[in-house]
Amino acid sequence: MSVGFRAVQWNRDKLIYDAILLAVVAAFIVSFIAIEAHLHPPKDGPAWIDLRIRAFGLCAFLMLTAILSIGPLARLSPRFLPLLYNRRHFGVLTFVIAALHASFMVEWYAVQNTLPNIVTELTTWTDYGRFIGFPFKALGLGALLILLLLASTSHDYWLQFLSPPVWKALHMLVYGAYGLAVMHVALGAMQSNRHPAIPVLLAASLCLVAGLHLVAGWRERGCHRRRAGADGWIAVGPPDSIPDKCARIVNAPGGERIAVFRDGDRVGAVTNLCAHQNGPLGEGRIIDGCITCPWHGYQYRLDDGCAPPPFTERLATYRVRIARGIVEVDPRALAPGTPAAISISS
Repeated sequence: MSVGFRAVQWNRDKLIYDAILLAVVAAFIVSFIAIEAHLHPPKDGPAWIDLRIRAFGLCAFLMLTAILSIGPLARLSPRFLPLLYNRRHFGVLTFVIAALHASFMVEWYAVQNTLPNIVTELTTWTDYGRFIGFPFKALGLGALLILLLLASTSHDYWLQFLSPPVWKALHMLVYGAYGLAVMHVALGAMQSNRHPAIPVLLAASLCLVAGLHLVAGWRERGCHRRRAGADGWIAVGPPDSIPDKCARIVNAPGGERIAVFRDGDRVGAVTNLCAHQNGPLGEGRIIDGCITCPWHGYQYRLDDGCAPPPFTERLATYRVRIARGIVEVDPRALAPGTPAAISISS
């Protein structure tokens, strides 16, 4: 957590994560250039620049595919949660790689003294009505601008300024960037290079992202759906069905997700949305007596949903009870910070 708008403090896990990320990206780009240069030696300067364009472009596309896969993977298995914690770093690095890809494209035109051709390609309006010959660079530029917007608003200042719901909605534009990138490849690289690996890679990436989201959504829908009783309360299950220091997530009739936590003999329920970035609290754990968000470590007391001093964030809480040996939760939210946890031993 942080006070004001200071960055979340670095720790060993974050350093290892970023070091591995940088090493993998560098190794991929160097390997791609070395292998391609060996198999198809570039004949001149522009050809070498074109090789860099392809290396950085493919790397950025694969990184964006990985970013969109991390979320559903983490919902399917907690083993992937460490990848989720620092996804912002992954996103910013993806923008940097994509920006370098674009800069090499400009360099390719510059070394041939044909820079005005870029403007001509982007402003030949009749080409926008064609499929073959569509100005695919405009699609790549659109994706890059979205990634720039997301990278520049990744700091907590923008999260607080815009509010978590607006910030999260803004960052959902990453799916739009991915769609533009897919079309950029389909109408660009796939048209100029007929190698079968390109459509295979494109289709595999699309199927991976779409398939993971569908599977994770279907599994969540089946696991979290609960029927409300006659009085509106939702049955969660026996106390022991809630793992100690963890949560079970239930869906309220209106679609709100509620995280029901157990800490020993204490049971409490809070909104599943972290006050920081709307992260999934129910996928976190109770650490040092506090519910800890799996994304960035923001913490809240189980009893009342309040962050420990000096922090001031508060979560909406929900009444819970034990009825016939079953934990039940009232889906009507209480005011943020309202004490609502109970002891299951009393």
